Amino acid sequence: MSFSIQSLYTWYRNTIRNPKYRWWIIAGTLAYVLSPFDISPDFIPIVGQIDDIAIVTLLVAEVSQMVVDFMKLRRGENVAVVSDINEVTDADATVDVNSVSVK
Repeated sequence: MSFSIQSLYTWYRNTIRNPKYRWWIIAGTLAYVLSPFDISPDFIPIVGQIDDIAIVTLLVAEVSQMVVDFMKLRRGENVAVVSDINEVTDADATVDVNSVSVK
């Protein structure tokens, strides 16, 4: 089993967008940031705050995207449902292109 930052980010993004687990992930993220027990302890200058800043940035980015999607849904605009980082599953997001060979 391969572990990477991308796989962790994909798991976090998909889980926070699931309404069943959303509040648990937000609460867990806030508890991790406020907890003195981290991957890199907070009493180490600069290095101790890097993991907290990364987690808070990820949380703010995902929550703000969910708020934007909610506001678009309220106005009746189409919102592309993203199930994976590289996969958009909305028919309106598909672009058909006619190709022509150039010599």
